[in-house]
Amino acid sequence: MTGRGGQVDRRSVLRGALAAGAVGAATGAAVASSAASAAASAPAADSGPAASYPFEGVHQAGVLTEKQRCAAFVSFDVTAADRAGLSELLGTLTQRLRFLTAGGVPEPLGISAPPSDSGVLGPEVPADGLTATVAVGSSLFDGRFGLAARKPLRLKPMTSFPDDDLDPAWCQGDLMLQLCANNADTVAHALRDLAMHTRGGMQVRWRIDGFNSPPRPSGTPRNLLGFRDGTANPPVDDARTMDQVVWVGPGQGEPAWAVNGSYLAVRVIRMRVEFWDRVSLNEQERMIGRQRSSGAPLDGQLETDAPQYTADPMGDVIPLDSHMRLANPRTPGSDGLRMLRRGYNYDLGTDSNGNLDMGLVFCAYQQDLDRQFIAVQNRLAGEPLIDYISPYGGGYFFVLPGVRNARDWLGSSLLV
Repeated sequence: MTGRGGQVDRRSVLRGALAAGAVGAATGAAVASSAASAAASAPAADSGPAASYPFEGVHQAGVLTEKQRCAAFVSFDVTAADRAGLSELLGTLTQRLRFLTAGGVPEPLGISAPPSDSGVLGPEVPADGLTATVAVGSSLFDGRFGLAARKPLRLKPMTSFPDDDLDPAWCQGDLMLQLCANNADTVAHALRDLAMHTRGGMQVRWRIDGFNSPPRPSGTPRNLLGFRDGTANPPVDDARTMDQVVWVGPGQGEPAWAVNGSYLAVRVIRMRVEFWDRVSLNEQERMIGRQRSSGAPLDGQLETDAPQYTADPMGDVIPLDSHMRLANPRTPGSDGLRMLRRGYNYDLGTDSNGNLDMGLVFCAYQQDLDRQFIAVQNRLAGEPLIDYISPYGGGYFFVLPGVRNARDWLGSSLLV
């Protein structure tokens, strides 16, 4: 069968050729590391990567922070026995992350004791731009820790949208840890350190590593479909906008402890790149709504140009069902759909059928899951792009407020 412009019908090809290669090829333990993490150490932008970021602050680092080159997204099941054990776990995480993000010489434990550090970064641990962002899932507010009444108002399990193919082994979790740094070995070292110090308190549920491609040749980095990813993000240096888009504030119906936190939507999205690469550039661009080379809207010349939808009411230039037009129609009231996107590419090699297993770890920070991420996902249902992408994992989480001072710890306002 043929479709638009004489192209092979995408659904027929995909259903026939890939029925046996369903998403979720990483079966069983659902713990995977990126085969491309070494490539994540590519040269950074002209300004160079930051050496370190402050650990303490009203908000956690890793949300507004400029994206580092390497990342790991690790979902945990909390295995602590009670509320006191959960407090101890979060205190230990705070203590270790405070050291790891600052860097320094590991504490000597004596000649007869195991070393306090793995040594993979050498005798002195560099900060290397490491940030850690800790968020909690809705399952943490079940009956185990007496927190049911303190659950954030809009926090819930991630449900399946019409075009999803969710694998339960790759979804949800009591706790989400986002680790980002300038180099892959720094991320691996931090995760290994935390695993050593929190044994008995939490257990990995699923993990995926990501990398941030450098701008090529300039502008916003590209995803593995070849298009720029994150164009038109709200400005992170505008505190007023961030308070409207990202951060939970007082008077919004949320528990008092949640003020200065944020809702995080994580989506692990596989890209059917072998099929995408067989589609004409014109059709690719019409599905996205932007020019692949420059990132400009199809009616513009620069990536920063705003699309002129009012001059194109029938979608002759930018199709009405293009990804960018559905996600942000730029109509009165649609400004509330904006989110802060912070995605990372991933590459898991090949699946059991020999198909390339790569895609995007989509992350979106926002003030209101229902009004922002979920509303946008509902608008995207049935878009042409779904023939080339398949969301199969992730979850909804709430980013804890920041650590205020040396005596404070992650989750203190929730548990005290």
